[in-house]
Amino acid sequence: MAVTGFWPVCGNLKATLDYADNPDKTTPKEYLDEDLFAALRYVKNDSKTDRQVFVGGINCSKQNAYAEMIAVQRRFGMHGKVVGYHGIQSFAAGEVAPEEAFEIGKETARRMWGDRYQVLVTVHLNTDNVHCHFVVNPVSFKDGQKFRNKIGDHKELRKISDDVCREHGLSVLENSEFYSKGKKKEYWLHRQGKKTHRDILKEDVEYCLTYAGSWEQFGDQMRGRGYTIDWKRMSVRAKDWERSVRLTSLGYNIDEMTERLENNLFASDYYFKWNSHLPYKPKQFPLEYQLRRLLFSVEHSYDTAIVLVDTLFLILIEIIKIVTQMPDIMLLSPDLRAAEKNFEQYRSDYHFLKENGIRTIPELSDCIADTREQITALEAERSKADNARRRAHSPKEVQDAKDERKAITEKIRPLRAKVKQAERIMEESPHLYELLQQEHGLEKAELQRLERNR
Repeated sequence: MAVTGFWPVCGNLKATLDYADNPDKTTPKEYLDEDLFAALRYVKNDSKTDRQVFVGGINCSKQNAYAEMIAVQRRFGMHGKVVGYHGIQSFAAGEVAPEEAFEIGKETARRMWGDRYQVLVTVHLNTDNVHCHFVVNPVSFKDGQKFRNKIGDHKELRKISDDVCREHGLSVLENSEFYSKGKKKEYWLHRQGKKTHRDILKEDVEYCLTYAGSWEQFGDQMRGRGYTIDWKRMSVRAKDWERSVRLTSLGYNIDEMTERLENNLFASDYYFKWNSHLPYKPKQFPLEYQLRRLLFSVEHSYDTAIVLVDTLFLILIEIIKIVTQMPDIMLLSPDLRAAEKNFEQYRSDYHFLKENGIRTIPELSDCIADTREQITALEAERSKADNARRRAHSPKEVQDAKDERKAITEKIRPLRAKVKQAERIMEESPHLYELLQQEHGLEKAELQRLERNR
């Protein structure tokens, strides 16, 4: 099974390259297009490709791919910000050997672009998933026509990749949904096992349709779960959503919904189902309780120097515990309910913050910067070990250099994991803060309603 994709490499050509026999080595860098040069340099990186064993060119040589691509662009006077395309073909862990991945990658590139475009193909071995990289010259060597990067091209690449994988006896994702540009965020959330607000909404609509016997009861159920309904447009939204979502866009036909509600009403167990699943009316407010217990406020604006990011995660963990242990209590915000499934991640992030003595966003930022400096220093040491291995005069010296490199890599690995987790916390904490603000506003509104009805 292989996952595919490609994206444009954007930049401006800095100057015309005077073509020479070996410009990869002889042309000053100030005359090169840095974006295309960087993409090619990345995919040919020795530490990823096992010293360029798995590097090949389609309609260009692997040694001078950059110069030959630039020569074609120069010949046809290419203009525009897209100077290349960078693609990937990633295989499931353990499914394919590097040699076979290289053959599959070359055949995929040949069928996709080989009749008109130049492509550099490499296999990277630096992750558990063996994967091919493609760098494609957007200008055809035949007639100078530019590759247009339409949605159909992405579908075609996946189809070709699947065909080649089948020929090699590999599995493919049959009838899998194709995610267009507008669904890119949805795609990555689903890849991470997360849900979009539309996913949560659809689950809630299904719940309300199951236990309601009329449109009025359906509306009561939806309001109890934090939504408002525009009956004229038959659309739904939750607090702070930028746009409403039409029920038809979720796959719900209004006539079919009406029929389901009527079938519920005349079912023999209707009153039992309705009375055992009445619209939710909160009587306990877990977030308000935690805020008072911790003497914490979410009323002020998000100021990174004031907000205690570790407390945000602690509060989130505690309120998810409450609603998990007490089924009769529900979070009022649909978006915050969607976050419940990330409980283990939030708990891990909270322990990370406590272990590293981090309370605020500035402290988190300092942690990231300091850890990156450590990684840079270790990478410099590893480069020295690589150079020592290349200059070694005996098998023992080679092995010693390899052992040293491996030891340094073992030191780098946890530091990279640390940066990755810190950056995720940095990225997610403002959103989590907004979700807590949203939930607190809903709880306050319900508390005021209860006070008025007393």
